[in-house]
Amino acid sequence: MLVTGGAGFVGRAVVRRLEALGAGRIVVSRSRETDLRDAARAAELFDNERPDVVIDLAAVVGGIGINREQPVRFFRDNLRIGTHVVEQAHRVGVAKYVGVGTVCAYPKHTPVPFREEDLWNGFPEHTNAPYGLAKKMVLVHVNACREEDGFNGIFLLPVNLYGPGDNFAPESSHVIPALIRKFCAARDEGKSEVQVWGDGTASREFLHVEDAAAGIVAAAERYNDPAPMNLGSGDEITIVELAETIRELVGFGGDIVWDPSRPNGQPRRCVDTTRARESIGFEATRNLREGLRETIAWWEAQGSRR
Repeated sequence: MLVTGGAGFVGRAVVRRLEALGAGRIVVSRSRETDLRDAARAAELFDNERPDVVIDLAAVVGGIGINREQPVRFFRDNLRIGTHVVEQAHRVGVAKYVGVGTVCAYPKHTPVPFREEDLWNGFPEHTNAPYGLAKKMVLVHVNACREEDGFNGIFLLPVNLYGPGDNFAPESSHVIPALIRKFCAARDEGKSEVQVWGDGTASREFLHVEDAAAGIVAAAERYNDPAPMNLGSGDEITIVELAETIRELVGFGGDIVWDPSRPNGQPRRCVDTTRARESIGFEATRNLREGLRETIAWWEAQGSRR
């Protein structure tokens, strides 16, 4: 089995899950060893390993800020990675390909909760459209291969993920690690306020990385449909509520100052998880508040390694 991006945030959780279930040989593809943007390197990887199953988690990811600053990179690199991995999986005839996309692929104004049938009913939110569209092309590629010769490939649409081990880098982190880092720093430095992007009215749905790993592995085992499948918790929370919860859990006593000159991103995100529940028996098990507490504790434990 090959797990591309297996050394990343989600990849590590998937590998842990596979190992706990007694999976056989697991090959972890790391970007520093094999640049999947390079077609020749991707072909070399598949020729050397000849995997029977591929769980494709390789991606260039980041928050709203870096997506706005580097849209060409996010489109180009993710399109190349996705194209090369699917192409090689198809060429060597793997028994199963599992593509992991993003909730960013949905149209900006999708009715809530997002149903998989709505995926093509509009253009994604502009701040991360290049990334979302590049990842969505994996679904097109997989289903083209399926139509041509029965290639067994599936495509998953997880919501925003979080948990211990997430990316906390200020220039590229997503909203939960970014807020945790800001509130912890403000508390430790005795600041009176923390500035947060947007006006806080946007909503998001979050899925703990261990729940996401469980869903991805279950889909690899039991889902074989060409239709994409959402993975989520089914719980929607506004960014205001999220920020206030993190402030409380961190123990920061100052104010939250909203910056409406900065983008909110997509107005709302919350997915319909009926297909995952009925097809693979998947339901999230981790409560957001407890997951946030766990993530904060992990970040605090990093100390001087920050």
